[in-house]
Amino acid sequence: MNFALPHSDTGSFDSGRPLAFRQTALLCFSHLRWDFVHQRPQHLLGQAAGSFRVFYIEEPDFSPGVAHFRMRVVESDVTVLTPVFDHGTDHVQELRRLVESLKRSLSNMAQVHWFYTPMAMRFAGDLPCDLCVYDCMDELSAFRFAPPDLAALEGALLAQADLVFTGGESLFAAKRALHRSVHCFPSSVDVSHFGRARSPQADPQDQANLPHPRIGFFGVIDERMDLTLVAQAAAGLPDVQFVMLGPLAKLHADDLPRAPNLHWLGRKDYADLPAYMANWQAAWMPFALNDATRFISPTKTPEFLAAKLPVTATAVADVVATYGRQGLVTIADESSIVAALRDSLKAPAIGWQAAVDRKLADMSWRSTWTAMQALMQARLRVTDGVVA
Repeated sequence: MNFALPHSDTGSFDSGRPLAFRQTALLCFSHLRWDFVHQRPQHLLGQAAGSFRVFYIEEPDFSPGVAHFRMRVVESDVTVLTPVFDHGTDHVQELRRLVESLKRSLSNMAQVHWFYTPMAMRFAGDLPCDLCVYDCMDELSAFRFAPPDLAALEGALLAQADLVFTGGESLFAAKRALHRSVHCFPSSVDVSHFGRARSPQADPQDQANLPHPRIGFFGVIDERMDLTLVAQAAAGLPDVQFVMLGPLAKLHADDLPRAPNLHWLGRKDYADLPAYMANWQAAWMPFALNDATRFISPTKTPEFLAAKLPVTATAVADVVATYGRQGLVTIADESSIVAALRDSLKAPAIGWQAAVDRKLADMSWRSTWTAMQALMQARLRVTDGVVA
């Protein structure tokens, strides 16, 4: 079965998978580019693609010509749709038209709307669907440069959603009184992927010449990072190499502190992260404690632990509650960060690794998705993916 998508660069799409397995389409509206960093949306929607026809509608590109979706199918079988607009058009109306055309092409299927950004309510809020899900992974209204109407649009989304999922306990506490069906699904982990870092791996070329010991970080580098703390740690531990991986967002390269032992190596592919981590001695999460980090539940926490890396972090609420109080992650501030990082380079305490493995044994993206899908199916009244 082919689905001809409106104004697609490729015209049609056939996944090769029997339609009987996927009678429901899931249209995801996201503020994140699929290829920006591999995190919660990629993990969950990759799992969803086993049961649903998944379409990921990301942020637009701009180019002269007729508005259209640029389409590609990624390895997980998710169809990524990039809206392409002329700068002079009404982008909200053009995007609505594209989404309406997509939905018409899927009219023989039940349809789930899955929101990561309330801003999509501007063009999709009143479009019909069989189930509306808000997967709230961040408090976006607290981020730098947040649109002024984001909070109001989130209120509209909460009023419309059938189910609300949150990416951590702090977000759950903030949203649970705002909707009748809020469910907490904290960040999970692909243990087998990051567990590769527990075995020797060839050192990637851009860090191969760095001395040891090394303490590493990966993730988006933006206003959530405490750059003053980063500079302080680098100055206090001149014999330690700090390897910082990830793309810049809402910051300029000139904003980053510089030191001989501080290495900003840029964005890396998800597949390559274990090779970097296998050649570190420890990891850290130097988050600022501000409005943008008040509700975060960093996916990288269990990923570092799966790589058998001791982790030092600032006192982000969900990290403290989930890992710090159990002795799995060391919590530090500006007065203790240097000593804590130095200690992280020593042999872990007896029992730490066993406790980490017990914690991770109960965590997987597959189990998270299975629990989410059960809630969705109860709402859709479906059996084996077919609407009852």
